[in-house]
Amino acid sequence: MKAPQVLLVLLLTAAAADAQSYHFGKCPKPSVQKDFNVTEYMGTWYEIEKLPAVFERGTCNKATYSLLADGTVKVRNAELLSNGKINSIEGVAKVKNSSQPAILDVSFFKGVPGSPYWVLSTDHQSYSLVYSCSDYFGHFHVDFAWILARTRVLTEDVISKLHDELTTAGININRLTVSNQTGCEQTKGKIHQKEKKAEQSAEHIFRV
Repeated sequence: MKAPQVLLVLLLTAAAADAQSYHFGKCPKPSVQKDFNVTEYMGTWYEIEKLPAVFERGTCNKATYSLLADGTVKVRNAELLSNGKINSIEGVAKVKNSSQPAILDVSFFKGVPGSPYWVLSTDHQSYSLVYSCSDYFGHFHVDFAWILARTRVLTEDVISKLHDELTTAGININRLTVSNQTGCEQTKGKIHQKEKKAEQSAEHIFRV
């Protein structure tokens, strides 16, 4: 077996052990929301379901988007860990082509290539279906999908509709998992305080 093939097998084995969604072949190219409005999309979205994501370890996952003066989007993802701490990260999203505003690129670290953020379906007010996929070595791809909502719950008929859209796009929904959004309101005040402290700490670091 050649070296690239060995590497591929090792990567796929590791991915399977960590429940990440790796697949042979190139990324599918699903259709995105045609009338996507970045401004209306801003605000907080709660995670309802997702494909496995190794970088998510907590509960009460949410994403908050803010439009910046230069037209880019500030991204803040936060989750509650089992030890009661808030794990959060900030990044910037950019529309890649003004003719397709639903296709964005999100970067969390300087010097590191961004990741796709494709809005497949949204009404801007209650639900959003997001897909991200990256090709590796021309042999396999890793993908992520999120069903998001403006509240911590989403009706079953909407979820079923979004499942159908993923299936139509050729994306396997069998590995979708339900995100835990229970007990989040009871800790809302504490979470808000911890997030504010984290933001203040980050601001202090950047000023130094």
